[in-house]
Amino acid sequence: MNRSESINHLMKAAKVDHSRLLQQTVCYHRPSNWSFSISWGYSAHIYENIIPRSTLRSPIETFWPWKRNARQPFYMFNTRWPFNDPCQAPHVFYLDTVDQSVEGSKTVTTYSRVAPRGLPPCSSSVNHSADSITNIEVYSTLEISLEVRGMDCCDIVPAEDMNTTRVMYRSCMDSEYVV
Repeated sequence: MNRSESINHLMKAAKVDHSRLLQQTVCYHRPSNWSFSISWGYSAHIYENIIPRSTLRSPIETFWPWKRNARQPFYMFNTRWPFNDPCQAPHVFYLDTVDQSVEGSKTVTTYSRVAPRGLPPCSSSVNHSADSITNIEVYSTLEISLEVRGMDCCDIVPAEDMNTTRVMYRSCMDSEYVV
């Protein structure tokens, strides 16, 4: 996909729900010991470990500064370096499709794996491999407004297809600690 096609692809998500575009949501699936990081309309990551939200909020540095001899800090935001540790490196999925219901209040964004991660599963005894997951479906409704600081809460629910994981956005509960 070239730059022009990439922007047009991103704008498909913006037409459906511009307020969530690139907003990050972090969820956890404790039974499999996975962390999910979703940048709505762009990408989704699965980590085979429970990683603090404060760490996941910083983007992985997969890009270079525009100036080759630039001095640090390179960016106006904090980044983190990519890891080769299977417990710290994500499985990466990119936006594939955006579907909106007929009444216009519900959306489903599908993120697809482009390539295998190329690392073994996380070796921790309580972790489950995410290698078999090929798609992540994210369900959201326009009735659920973004929470304070632009954050949503979500649940991971089973899908009929064993290679698909579903993420359901929802309003945060009073008892949830969102940092």
